[in-house]
Amino acid sequence: MFFIAILITVVSLVLYLAKQMQKPPNFPPGPVWLPFVGSLYELKRLSKLLGGQHHALQALAQKYKTDVLGLKLGNEHVVTVFSYPFVREVLTNDVYDGRPDNFFLKLRCLGKKNGITCTEGETWSSQRNFVNRHLRNLGFGKKPMEVMIRDEIAEVLSILQSNGCNVSVDKFLAPSILNVIWVLITGERIPREDSLLKELLDLFHIRSRAFDMTGGTLSQYPWLRHIVPEWSGYNLIQKVNTNMKDFFMKIIREHQQTWEEGKNEDLIYRYISEMQLNNKNGEDFNEDQLVMICLDLFIAGAQTTSGTLDFAFLLMVMYPDVQKRVQEEIDKYFGKNWVIEYADRHKAPYVEAVLLEVMRFRHVLPIIGPRRVMHDTVLGEYVLPKDTTILISLYSVHNSSKYWKNSESFMPERFLDENGSLIANEKLIPFGLGRRRCLGEILAKTAIFMFFVEILRKYTVTLSPDSEAPTARCLPGITLSPVHYSAKFVERS
Repeated sequence: MFFIAILITVVSLVLYLAKQMQKPPNFPPGPVWLPFVGSLYELKRLSKLLGGQHHALQALAQKYKTDVLGLKLGNEHVVTVFSYPFVREVLTNDVYDGRPDNFFLKLRCLGKKNGITCTEGETWSSQRNFVNRHLRNLGFGKKPMEVMIRDEIAEVLSILQSNGCNVSVDKFLAPSILNVIWVLITGERIPREDSLLKELLDLFHIRSRAFDMTGGTLSQYPWLRHIVPEWSGYNLIQKVNTNMKDFFMKIIREHQQTWEEGKNEDLIYRYISEMQLNNKNGEDFNEDQLVMICLDLFIAGAQTTSGTLDFAFLLMVMYPDVQKRVQEEIDKYFGKNWVIEYADRHKAPYVEAVLLEVMRFRHVLPIIGPRRVMHDTVLGEYVLPKDTTILISLYSVHNSSKYWKNSESFMPERFLDENGSLIANEKLIPFGLGRRRCLGEILAKTAIFMFFVEILRKYTVTLSPDSEAPTARCLPGITLSPVHYSAKFVERS
């Protein structure tokens, strides 16, 4: 009997391990799946070797000669799409509109799937519609938002005038971008010297480094938090999440104490008003949702916008001839006293071309998603089972030699025709497509254009004497950022 029990155990184990390594019928090609870990070890090895998961995923796609890469990370089926047709299909087809229900997403949402970015279905629709409607009423995408941006630019220019010699561009611009969103959400700006602003920016920075693009080891093996909470990063993420929630709850509590019916000066007041309609909205509108909406808006608008500007000024340092041509066009069409608006971008096609090329050449979000397949479906020639996680490689689309001549070169001229007019290119999709298109797109576009033009209208940016030689190499993470550099802003005559 003992021998039979051992035999049954061994056979069961073999069958279980074989099942762990077995791929679903007609699943996309990719690495061999090892028991328990799937493709995780190979992905992590390549990510470390190549300097980021976007490089690792592309290397695997090239190795297996596919634009639809099939992986298994822990127990999760994960597919990454690379070419524009597949990327467009995933971004615009409702079957890919879901969000994974995994441990990583719950960590990202402070323990629950709340907010806008990580929810789906009716919750996603009601929260997104509410936020879009009320942000527009508060001036989002309109003249009032441009006035807020202009006020922040005025402060930036004033600081550069007194001290523009050794500037860390990322840390210098991030407070101004964040403040525009802060005013829309809370009704007030945070003075640059206020420790509150530094605390919030530090939290965002730590948080962006604590997660990687597929959720890291904790996403595949949540039980590790009980065994090695420090090594797995769980303690760090929990600490950051607690601090983040406490930070926003303090602001919400202050609003609740001063709220009264009809008080709608900012988004938090408007959301509190909606929360009072319990008989209508039930649990859809609550404090946990509000905290996550605040976080979603900051992530959607602040980090990616300041990161894009960081790359933009770095590339002006590296390509002074491009910077000179940008300034010549600014001088020609705007002059020193013109009050620049976002609508003026059409007057300066070369400036627009430069900013488009910045977003193509060094897009801050190389991998977007994750999405969840809502039901069994077919993508190209492959079958994707229900609940498969989908990652979308914008990096591959924006750097493909199939779509872009000399794709590894910084060439703003690719967005201009022979007459110097701007050319639209559907392959450039930094804000995504479809119903889940980036919520902060209009803020990002407006702020990037106005900050870039206003600063270069008054200053020439060069490398600080104390800084190492610039490089376009990126630091990996959920969002990409340049290797640290310091810039010198020299006032133009």
